[in-house]
Amino acid sequence: MKRTLTEIAGWLTTDGQCLDGVSVSGVSIDSRTVKKGDLFVPFRGEHVNGHQYVEKAIEQGAAAALWLKDEPNPPANVPLVFVDDSERALQEMARTYRDQLTCTVIGITGSNGKTSTKDLVASTLSPSFNVRKTEGNFNNELGLPLTLLSLEEDTEVAVLEMGMSGFGEISFLSKLARPHYVVITNIGEAHMQDLGSREGIAKAKFEIIDGLQEGGKLFYDGDETLLQQLVAQSDVEAISFGYAKTSDCSLVNIESGDEGSRFSVAGIVEGEFTIPIYGAHQVKNALSAILIAKELSQSLSSIQTALKSAVLTNMRMQPIFAANGMLFIHDAYNAAPTSMRAALEFIRDTQLRDKKWIVLGDMLELGDDEQHYHEVLAEPIDNLQLEGILLYGPRMKWLYDALRKREIKAELVWSEKEYEPLIEALQQKSTADTIVLLKGSRGMALEHVLEGFQSKGAGR
Repeated sequence: MKRTLTEIAGWLTTDGQCLDGVSVSGVSIDSRTVKKGDLFVPFRGEHVNGHQYVEKAIEQGAAAALWLKDEPNPPANVPLVFVDDSERALQEMARTYRDQLTCTVIGITGSNGKTSTKDLVASTLSPSFNVRKTEGNFNNELGLPLTLLSLEEDTEVAVLEMGMSGFGEISFLSKLARPHYVVITNIGEAHMQDLGSREGIAKAKFEIIDGLQEGGKLFYDGDETLLQQLVAQSDVEAISFGYAKTSDCSLVNIESGDEGSRFSVAGIVEGEFTIPIYGAHQVKNALSAILIAKELSQSLSSIQTALKSAVLTNMRMQPIFAANGMLFIHDAYNAAPTSMRAALEFIRDTQLRDKKWIVLGDMLELGDDEQHYHEVLAEPIDNLQLEGILLYGPRMKWLYDALRKREIKAELVWSEKEYEPLIEALQQKSTADTIVLLKGSRGMALEHVLEGFQSKGAGR
């Protein structure tokens, strides 16, 4: 966003000081990461008042700042725009700027796979378009406006991730972004404590159609009954994808090899594809990228070529090779029962290595049923041919006890707070023929397990 401060004051229907001749070329809400030309947006919280960092931001190169009207002592001779509410002002700037952009906007939500799908869509379209995507976890009521304001005016496609914790949040983000296409990856159990049931989660995710532009389309998980019901109750134009043959685009076959995952699809798109990523759930995420690329008139061959070099954000089924040849599958950015089961299915089916280990961390934000969701993992794990099962975190004690009752033959270790017992077990037993799944919620920081192994780099 490159605009004069006078224009921005007009967007917000307010006034300011020292506006003349000042232009901004970006927006920041963190004085530590301010870039030259930024508009700094201070927030007044319970413990920190961002206004105390305005002058520091200016010293670091910010061109101007917002200032709350009821905040005393605005610094003299500093370009300021006076506002009633910093968050609303940020959102209103994003809304106005969005209205001036001509790019195609794609909105993505779901309980699991949002970021991977965002990366796959962006990777598929980037060879043909000037594509920008949500960076990091900038997918909420502050992050999405910042993402919109970061878009260059020649952006042709914007791929925007939308997250939430309660009802109404996705609706707000969708109406702000006004997407042409939207994707719902799946419905899991994350945020159960806030939304009460999977039905509630489905309704909250389905809010993404609220801002869909006229003529827009929804791409959704056709294997999810809850989404099928919501689609049937709406008038949205919807295209389904999944394992079921009844989906508009269905998976026919999946194979894992050194180059990643090879798969075939049938339905409104037919062909064979390869992604340099492991896991059937990631293959399923790729279907929405294929469908959106088709909507944007990309040829089958161009889609196939682009997917072969797709790159995901780290910690999403990320292969990492240790110096001794063992292979870690680092999928510990987040975890919920749905994604946990998908990762376990990958370990069950993979032939990349003969000796299989799993390192699982607590699944967070599951509400009153969290003990049940941990305990029931014992059954699918019992059906795996594993060398070792390493569990980390207080909630994983429930799974540990459930597995002990089953008299699991694999080596079984649980640690509540320390990573060292897990690392030691792997160091003692792992070989070049070992594959290790790392899976847990982000707060469990399972990447610390990798610190016990000299790495020779990440894979594809």
